[in-house]
Amino acid sequence: MSLFKFVKGAGDKLFGRGKSEPEALKARTDQLGLDTSGLEIAYADGQVTTSGRASSQEEKEKILLALGNVEGVETVDEAIEVDEPAEPVFYTVKSGDTLGAIAQRHYGKASQFTKIFEANRPLLEHPDRIYPGQVLRIPE
Repeated sequence: MSLFKFVKGAGDKLFGRGKSEPEALKARTDQLGLDTSGLEIAYADGQVTTSGRASSQEEKEKILLALGNVEGVETVDEAIEVDEPAEPVFYTVKSGDTLGAIAQRHYGKASQFTKIFEANRPLLEHPDRIYPGQVLRIPE
């Protein structure tokens, strides 16, 4: 199991709209086209707990971000199995960050921002729409 931290006050506002928290989180992953059919998702007091099996490491990381980048979620405690596990690299966006600046920091070239953008689709709809507190995948 791994515990990932998120900014509780940042992210999409999903809760309090007639669905339970787990239902709202599941609907969010479905809306993004992420396959959570093999997963259990629970929520209590700012913590999401998920377990089961994901189709790939990339899918697992996108699911973790979809669950964590939600207002009211502070941690995601996961026990998701994949065939070829790897240690994920995540980055929390700070005020003034751009994907180009993040790419410069991680790859030495701002022009590599498309790597980060593509690695976070469908969670990101446009490369200029990131916000402080949002957590992003940084691919190798």
